[in-house]
Amino acid sequence: MAALVVIAHVLIFLAGIAIVLRVLKSAVQTFVLPRGVRDQLARFVFVAMRALFDIRVRKLQSYADRDGFMALYAPVTLLALLLVWLSLMMGGYMLMFWSLGESWHDALKISGSSLLTLGFATGTMLPETFLTFSEAGIGVLLAALLVAYLPTIYGAWQRREQGVATLETRAGSPPSAWEMIIRYRRLDRLEAMGAIWPVWEAWFIDIEESHTSLSALNFFRSPQPDRSWITAAGVVLDAAALMSSAVDVPRDPQRELCIRGGYIALRRIAAFFRIPFDADPPPDAPISVTRQEFDDVCDLLAGEGVAMKPGRDEAWQAFSGWRVNYDAVLLGIAALTMAPYAPWVSDRSNWRLRQFVLGRPLSPSQSAAHPVEARES
Repeated sequence: MAALVVIAHVLIFLAGIAIVLRVLKSAVQTFVLPRGVRDQLARFVFVAMRALFDIRVRKLQSYADRDGFMALYAPVTLLALLLVWLSLMMGGYMLMFWSLGESWHDALKISGSSLLTLGFATGTMLPETFLTFSEAGIGVLLAALLVAYLPTIYGAWQRREQGVATLETRAGSPPSAWEMIIRYRRLDRLEAMGAIWPVWEAWFIDIEESHTSLSALNFFRSPQPDRSWITAAGVVLDAAALMSSAVDVPRDPQRELCIRGGYIALRRIAAFFRIPFDADPPPDAPISVTRQEFDDVCDLLAGEGVAMKPGRDEAWQAFSGWRVNYDAVLLGIAALTMAPYAPWVSDRSNWRLRQFVLGRPLSPSQSAAHPVEARES
């Protein structure tokens, strides 16, 4: 009987160590590791908090109210994640203190006092003293990691939003790809659009890195409710695709590189959140933009004096061949982040899609290495 008691104490001590190590692993993967790694504990907290926020969002009537409420989602969830870590840490150490001979009540007091560095309860044995010091150090470390994490995430957010803000003067509010082209045409500077493609290619490279390694950044919203990083991405990609397929201008390799950089970035972000997409879609695969919508935009551009290519069928095939590379991931991320209205982007994402992409994992063929290459027409 005594042997069973000893074994039970050893197993509980090991369970406490396992809990502490799991919390440390989650903190390192979330705050320290400079690459996008999905941490299941952090994901559970974000999904659970999103479910709570969605309950309230459903009752709000205007998008401005929903946007204002959802602006709290990422900051509040980060604080909740810290509380979950600290609670698990306290529970893990409580198990270890109990296994060393303390009562459950005393183990809880010693663990809580150590974690919060209050010092009103301590153990008397050498192992308990060691555990007390280690728990206090880890508690301070977790809080310090969060404090150090915030300047990094806000620096990345500021870089992202500078690009989003500049798009309003070029593409309107809500932004659209055709409005962007029309404004450049009215300024008689359609050929000057070539200067923006390298800038936005660099922007896409930046968000690919920041929005996978700092995954909470995807849910930090823009200062204005009608702006969003994902709708800005869609507008730039659609503008580049229209210019490459339908507008009668010389071919610009930099424009095509911008599209390629854009859909690779969005695919990497989509793969991180397990949003399904076809890694190698055929050029004639269906897209969310209809042929009639494309024709209407081409007619609008022509009416504004934009020179259009003569073959409308060929132009549609070329545009569809570009759009198919980013169509699914663009709409999936727009739904996930509850993006504001923007034609050809969030206007075709819906509540059901958002619930779908939150819960469904990638298929085995999609999840193997998260490939992002695809054919282009």
